Amino acid sequence: MADRHDPGIRGGRPSRIAPLVGLAGQTSGEAVAAALRRKDRAGAQTRAAERYAERLGRSLGVAMKAGQMLWSATVGSVMPEAYRGTYQQALAGLCGDTPSMPPALVGKTVETELGGPPQKVFSKFDPVPLVAASISQVHSAVLHGGRRVAVKVQYPGAGDAMRVALANTELLAAFFQLVPATAANITNIAIRAIACELSDRIEEEIGFQAEAANQAEFADAYRGHPFIRIPEVVPELSTQRVLTMDLADGLSWAAALQARDALKDKWGEVIYRFAAGSMRTLRLLNADSHPGNYLFHEDGGVTFLDFGFVKRFRPEQIVAHIDMGMASLLGALRATAEWNAIREEWDCGSPPATPLGELDFAWRASRTEESNAI
Repeated sequence: MADRHDPGIRGGRPSRIAPLVGLAGQTSGEAVAAALRRKDRAGAQTRAAERYAERLGRSLGVAMKAGQMLWSATVGSVMPEAYRGTYQQALAGLCGDTPSMPPALVGKTVETELGGPPQKVFSKFDPVPLVAASISQVHSAVLHGGRRVAVKVQYPGAGDAMRVALANTELLAAFFQLVPATAANITNIAIRAIACELSDRIEEEIGFQAEAANQAEFADAYRGHPFIRIPEVVPELSTQRVLTMDLADGLSWAAALQARDALKDKWGEVIYRFAAGSMRTLRLLNADSHPGNYLFHEDGGVTFLDFGFVKRFRPEQIVAHIDMGMASLLGALRATAEWNAIREEWDCGSPPATPLGELDFAWRASRTEESNAI
């Protein structure tokens, strides 16, 4: 996770990111707080809700989500490569600004969505979250049959806050001021188009039902893959505000960056093969390439998380979009000249260039045979 005060982020035009995102976080966070207070004026949860509202009102979580979506919506493709890493680092540096939800509010949300308190719905449920993200947090739990799962719970009022933020022209203008500073060729018309796409995509992200469907589609497509792993969704325990899936263990992005070069090479190749492979075979792209959405394994495998923002493509769109938004992410992992051979393999249809490529090729061939046999 990048530090907000990292010298690499300060200085030059990209340093404008900090005050702009700060404005966005304050505006959006206050909207979450207001929505939370409106919905919880009575009952035993009021004091906890108000304390949480005060903390969340000072957070930058909603701003982080808007910034990530803005990047994915098109800004990343027009921003000069020299600035892309800085912009992504600035967004990654906001991850720690979202406060975790009090256990009482977590329990209330789970009970409302799943019909019972966490202690009844699950055999075990850890009230301390594994991670607090922009509009939700994730808890570890165990089903009554012993299956270990991760339970993603949306913050009360987060949906209202996102809608308020997107309707706030000053807030959007604050984000878009960054674009002319780094990409002079983008027009006001294009900026308005980006704003519209951003608005549509965030509406999709507010609820978990679309995310669950996306994740299930990817999990089905990659089930049994030798190094691409997608947690299985538990549909009977997933709703618009709660998403339950298999619990995945692995190294974080920060830990992965400390690994030996040979292993980082493998991970970079896996991420590229997942992006390129899902585009070529499924015409799908999991467009949220935030470092927090990957778990890294010592055998070279990668677990992919967070399928709230999935883009679907027509065949003619695919080649131009495979690398969008991933250049700096992969640049932090790849370490050898072997990388060019991997890209050429995908772009030109050459034979697999690496041992991982051979495994991937063999797995895809076996899936094709299974499909033809049905």
